[in-house]
Amino acid sequence: MSVKGRHAVLSFTHGYGGLVAKGGPLKGFAVAGPDKVFHPARARIRGRTVVVASDAVEQPVAVRYGWANVPDMNLYNGAGLPASPFRTDVE
Repeated sequence: MSVKGRHAVLSFTHGYGGLVAKGGPLKGFAVAGPDKVFHPARARIRGRTVVVASDAVEQPVAVRYGWANVPDMNLYNGAGLPASPFRTDVE
């Protein structure tokens, strides 16, 4: 993960032909600022990256994907395999 202004940029090594949002816009992402409070986030695929942002977070420090008891997720790689839930914050 890298940060560009108010956006967290996630890079993936196993895209196998690209990234795909199945069934509409990406969902399942949350982002936190320095206070470590996570907010639902907008996410868009840009090439081999996913750009994540929320109006509630000015300075992203962590992103979570599918981090819920019953996650609603739709990020897949070009081979048709779903992305597993993950988090960029490690404590």
